[in-house]
Amino acid sequence: MLLNEMRAIVVEKFGGPEVLTFRHVPDVKPEPDQLLVRVHAAGLNPVDSYIRAGNYFKLPSLPYTPGMDGAGVVEAAGSQVRGYRRGQRVYLSGSLTGTHADLCVCLPTQLHPLPPQVSFEEGACLGIPYATASYALFHRASLRRGQTVLIHGATGGVGLAAVQLAKRAGLRVFATGGSETGRALLEKQGADVIFDHHQPGYHQEILEKTGNAGVDLILEMLANVNLGRDLPLVAHGGCVVVVGCRGPVQIQPRDLMMREADIRGAMILHAPPGVLARVHNDMLSGLTDGSLKPVVRAVMELERAQEAAEMQALPGACGKIVHTMVPSSGGN
Repeated sequence: MLLNEMRAIVVEKFGGPEVLTFRHVPDVKPEPDQLLVRVHAAGLNPVDSYIRAGNYFKLPSLPYTPGMDGAGVVEAAGSQVRGYRRGQRVYLSGSLTGTHADLCVCLPTQLHPLPPQVSFEEGACLGIPYATASYALFHRASLRRGQTVLIHGATGGVGLAAVQLAKRAGLRVFATGGSETGRALLEKQGADVIFDHHQPGYHQEILEKTGNAGVDLILEMLANVNLGRDLPLVAHGGCVVVVGCRGPVQIQPRDLMMREADIRGAMILHAPPGVLARVHNDMLSGLTDGSLKPVVRAVMELERAQEAAEMQALPGACGKIVHTMVPSSGGN
């Protein structure tokens, strides 16, 4: 690699994992109101694959470098930026140039302090998953201590974040997982009651565990498959918050009417700035006291971007896949 060059993943056309190309490209540089971050680890999210495939409401201009989440250290700050020092540990919730690269350019609002006990790999799991889970649970649904939440498909990044956040807030957590490994992980994370969503009759089991009253909230990761079957499980006045969907769905509106229940959407990219600030401040408290700890499923070199994207598309996720930018990344 030449001086003033960096490694990056470049997408020149929309498509499958095969369009993810590992390249050496010129270093990116910040404007006066921006920061430059040296990325140590970068997270993969489903939204990255939707964008890469061209199936998203807002698409970047080609070519582009993917990635919204990452963690690393501040390399440089623009002349108009205050409050950051070179070498400061941060995690990213978005960037201007893509996190799947050695360097990325960010706005100050996209950087957040990374406590010293949190590794860079763990930090790369925070931006989209934990912020989405927190926004859905406490801002779109306004859950309160003692209420019951069903996290449907809880073994992925958002699901595991939601389990940890809900337990920290004093909620009763029901969670579903489709594999024995995933359900064991949910038990380790402290879920109160765990269900196999491949098992016939699990919906009735959920109702029985609530005394047939239903759950106050369902956090839904795959609405096109589950939403119609979710609604009979909702308590009177409860709601379903949809954070993931891959197609159309048919529901019975009477299930909503009888329960005076709601269906709400949650997309962290639409969260108001003030709400985002509260979400990340709360996350920092949880990271500092140890009640929030991301689950890293696999750490893969940036050169293996295509393989990582293929792995992410497989069912049965148990935590997050992360790219590492350094040969022996320990996070310190």
